[in-house]
Amino acid sequence: MGTAHESFWRLRLRRTLAGNSAAPVLVLLEGPAGTGKSRLAEELAGLAEGTGAACLRWTPGEAGTVPEPTEQAGDRPLLLIVDDVHRADREELARLHRLLEQPRPGLAAVIAYRPEELAAPGLPLGAPPPRYPSALAVLRHRIRPWTEAEVRQAATAALGERCTAEAVTRLHERSGGVAQVVVDLLAVLRDSTRQRCTAADVDAAGVPVRLADLSIGRTAALPPEHRPVVWAAAVLGEPVSRDELVAVSGLGPALGREALLSALAGAALTESGEGSYGLPVPLAAVAVHGSLPGPVRQELHGRAADVLARRQPVPWTALARHHHAGGRVRGWLRAVEHAAREAAEASRHQDAIRLLEQTLASPSVPPQTRSRLAPLLARSAVLGLRSDQTVEVLGQIVEDQALPATVRGELRLDLGLLLCNQVGMSGQGWRELERAAAELRDARPDLSARAMSALAMPYWPGSSIDVHRAWLEGAAEAAADSGDEGVRTAVAANRAGLAMSCGDPKAWELVRALPTDNPDPRTRQHAARGLCNAADSAVWLGYHERAEELLTEGLELSAKSGSPYTQHTALGARLLLEWFTGRWAGLAERCETFVTATSDMPVICADARMVRGLLALAQGEWGNALTWLSGPDGPSPEHAAPPLAAATSGALIRLALARQELPAAAAEARKAWAGMAAKGVWVWAAELAPWAVEATARAGDRAAAQAMVDDFAAGITGRDSPAASAALTWSRAVLAETDGRAAEAVPLYRRAAADYAALPRPYAHSLTTESAARCALVAGAAGLAGGTAPDGAAKASTDVGGAAGAGEAAAVPRPRDADDFKTQAVAELTACAQQFSDLGAVWDAARARALLRSHQPAREVRPPGRPSYGDQLSPREREVAELAATGLTNREIATTLHLSPRTVEQHVARAMRKLGTQSRQDLAETRAVNSADPMPQTLTNGANHRSARG
Repeated sequence: MGTAHESFWRLRLRRTLAGNSAAPVLVLLEGPAGTGKSRLAEELAGLAEGTGAACLRWTPGEAGTVPEPTEQAGDRPLLLIVDDVHRADREELARLHRLLEQPRPGLAAVIAYRPEELAAPGLPLGAPPPRYPSALAVLRHRIRPWTEAEVRQAATAALGERCTAEAVTRLHERSGGVAQVVVDLLAVLRDSTRQRCTAADVDAAGVPVRLADLSIGRTAALPPEHRPVVWAAAVLGEPVSRDELVAVSGLGPALGREALLSALAGAALTESGEGSYGLPVPLAAVAVHGSLPGPVRQELHGRAADVLARRQPVPWTALARHHHAGGRVRGWLRAVEHAAREAAEASRHQDAIRLLEQTLASPSVPPQTRSRLAPLLARSAVLGLRSDQTVEVLGQIVEDQALPATVRGELRLDLGLLLCNQVGMSGQGWRELERAAAELRDARPDLSARAMSALAMPYWPGSSIDVHRAWLEGAAEAAADSGDEGVRTAVAANRAGLAMSCGDPKAWELVRALPTDNPDPRTRQHAARGLCNAADSAVWLGYHERAEELLTEGLELSAKSGSPYTQHTALGARLLLEWFTGRWAGLAERCETFVTATSDMPVICADARMVRGLLALAQGEWGNALTWLSGPDGPSPEHAAPPLAAATSGALIRLALARQELPAAAAEARKAWAGMAAKGVWVWAAELAPWAVEATARAGDRAAAQAMVDDFAAGITGRDSPAASAALTWSRAVLAETDGRAAEAVPLYRRAAADYAALPRPYAHSLTTESAARCALVAGAAGLAGGTAPDGAAKASTDVGGAAGAGEAAAVPRPRDADDFKTQAVAELTACAQQFSDLGAVWDAARARALLRSHQPAREVRPPGRPSYGDQLSPREREVAELAATGLTNREIATTLHLSPRTVEQHVARAMRKLGTQSRQDLAETRAVNSADPMPQTLTNGANHRSARG
């Protein structure tokens, strides 16, 4: 008898039941409690239905005896399913023996049992075993615990996408992959979690009742003198050797051995590896542990601490837990400190954070120990990913006047960094850092330099660039006084970051000078941070290839040096880079995954939230875009990093203009521009300027729009930012267009488009190309296509420093005739409409196509008469349906496509009828299913497409 793969024995059962083979077959289905034997047996019953065979099911102990196959099935093949045969008594086993020793033709028997509860271990049908005839094929199938992938599949089916990867891993760990335990836990989580399901939620779900009853019941069934060995396993919480288990139980060697054998025979314990013993399911230990009286638990934990202290290397975290539960405070605190330092040195900062948070929250920690442990927590939290409890604990400790001043100052430094970098409370974080810089300047110039260096970074909202420069000089002086190479590197990294942020041409030299190969871990951490910050700045400046190189190097160095926070900031910058460079395939999903993983850290997830909002705007999902860009879960405008705040404002202005909400657009433009002027880092206005100029000019304030262009031009003079240079040309084009000088706007738009193509930024290139074509068509229609700019107009310079003012117009190239002018514009519109479609910018593509149709050359106009599309969507119906599926209203679609709302309403109605949908929501679902081809031509085509993808 061998162990068979499931596909093999299923096929063997099916052949016997189908009558293809008269040879009978027996499958012994083996699996511990909860692994899904009964569920599998239920599934196997379907084999009989598909073959016309009879099916008999029987469970020992239930009313009636073993069924008689001939009476029940006649001459048909028979599937006999016996569940829980380990419960069968002697008489029932004897009946089964007779049935299997003389099997009838066409018999397919499946006998399920728990191996740990067999009266005779290894013999499911008792001792002596049956004398199987040679004609009977006997197979065994052992049901294995679920893998993590199978647990993930079950979690997704129960909870959808709100179950995080960490929660799935914890589910697998806690359940041991036992199917019934997973199902029971998911039932609790389904009712108790509303948004995300995290690892903490899994821990909070407790022990399923079925598992608790089974584990505690098996322990109670043992003789009283044998139970301590199970209690010891529950306290240890992990498989251990026989000697360690017996030592913790407090039983002597002889009684301990007897108790272990008894617990194994009663299935209260299991052998999980050669010479290792523990509870069958990890969560079972929690149930048994919780059933013990307090004094018994404390004694067991004390003995467990003694046992673990003798291991080499010492498992300090587990030792700390046992000392604490055993009431040994001094041993607990000593082990905590060892464990925290060990975890931090190994870059396992999250482990250190969890352990120190729990410890420092206890009032039994004396002040002297608190002053040693609190800085460890703060340092790990700055390098790792903090929790809200970290901030709360540090906030309480930093006000403890009993702490030494230098300790308090060090804690204040790290608390300020946490508040700023991770929590998003920049104002409070700034104040803590200012206090830390002052408190530490004389006694700890190294820490004071770090505080001032942090204040030098221009990403702080509210302070001007001159303030940041002043802090940088103070940091440099303090770093020199400290003589600490790591601190000097921290200041050098921030000097490079400040220069890169401003587009200083010398910044690249500062970045290259960072000591990335220094043997000191702290120095490498600061160098990694400098590289990742420089990469982020390079994205905003428009140096995309260099940004990619810096990101790759920075991520590699931060991973090696143990800086999870730095890694996550770099990953956010990479999402921004993918947006700018047009790598949109799967970008929305990547952003949402990142936001889910970092949702409690608004500063870190801000890049991903903004990019997701920009994608939604381009795709016409305006309501969704507004939620991502300005919803309650994102950083508030006063706490957002200035480049993100400017880009977000640019998107909000554009959205308001699209919705024809001109006062709101102009108000957002004025507010955002005032913030940019106060900061003084003008290269960050690149994503704001064109939209702010348009909103201000269209609102009637031409002078203010001109002033914006002038401020922008002056602010980026001498700066090295291709993106800002292109945005300035775009802004001048916008000003010319809103002035009614369409002919002058054309070359400006085209120059901006060429600049964006060189970066590359395909979306901005398409937007400016569309605008150039739009203005060219307007100019041509006005008879200006063959002329030049008004007298006195000068050619706009591409040099940012010496650029002509926005009021100065560029010469318009003279085409051979108006038709050539129009042909060029139509070609540009055709190209950008295709690029919009390739990117997935549904709204932009529809707008460009609508403009294209209104100016299509005569030779491309369709023949006279209205074509009949039958059940097929017409091009206009398809276009309208796509926009309706994104959530746009009829009025918003009408504005985009230059139609009346009534016409849009009719197109939507016809599209819904042809696609067989009942609502706009159905249209959205149809579009989502057909994501590769956003809207099917007909209901039939759409159904076929869905089938092919499904």
